[in-house]
Amino acid sequence: MICLSWTVIALPLFVLLPRRLGTAAGRYGIMGGFRIYTGWLTLVRAYRLDLRAIDALRGEPACILAPNHPCMIDALLILTRHPNVACVMKTEVLNNVFLGSGARLARYVCNEPPLQMIREAVADLQRGGMLLLFPEGTRSIQAPINALKASVGVIAKRAAVPVQTLFIETDSPYLGKGWSLLRRPPLPITYRARLGRRFEPPEDVRGFMAQLEAYYHDELAGSLQSKWLGSTPSSYPSSNAQ
Repeated sequence: MICLSWTVIALPLFVLLPRRLGTAAGRYGIMGGFRIYTGWLTLVRAYRLDLRAIDALRGEPACILAPNHPCMIDALLILTRHPNVACVMKTEVLNNVFLGSGARLARYVCNEPPLQMIREAVADLQRGGMLLLFPEGTRSIQAPINALKASVGVIAKRAAVPVQTLFIETDSPYLGKGWSLLRRPPLPITYRARLGRRFEPPEDVRGFMAQLEAYYHDELAGSLQSKWLGSTPSSYPSSNAQ
């Protein structure tokens, strides 16, 4: 309901507002709408959320925010904490009736074709925005993290911006790869985020990616999701890890 309501507003704004004003309105609108949703999740005790670490990035210079990606809800929760984030999204999401109009108003970046994605991401960073890019490219299916895609290093090098790592931990496989939307998870779900090291723009992308992947492995070893990542959906735990 929140997304559909925003679609009705975002569609005419995309046509009527100049790019700069429309982008700001789109990003604030998404942040506000998702905050309402996460507030409801907390109120009904579906989630125990701790996203306060991301608030420290407000007012910071342009950078790539690079989290691990255990669940489908990751981007939604991160976007509640910062008013000027461009999210790299799949084509099917940009064409989705619930999310497409709002994402286009916010000038989110389509991940296809790759060269255009890189150009648009670099351009947004050079305008001072923050880019939300999951280095795995998709949700995690192995512990502690999938192999990383080189796009984060390429964009950081071309835009000459740092890469801010972000570590997400959750004790539930809900909305992870293979989880059926019709399957009810044990509640409440613990979900927290913490900032990691900020890497300077790389000169050698291949060497940078190897260093970044090793860093994620070290930081996520023993994380909450290590109890279920890499398991088949049928063997996911039936109760939350405490």
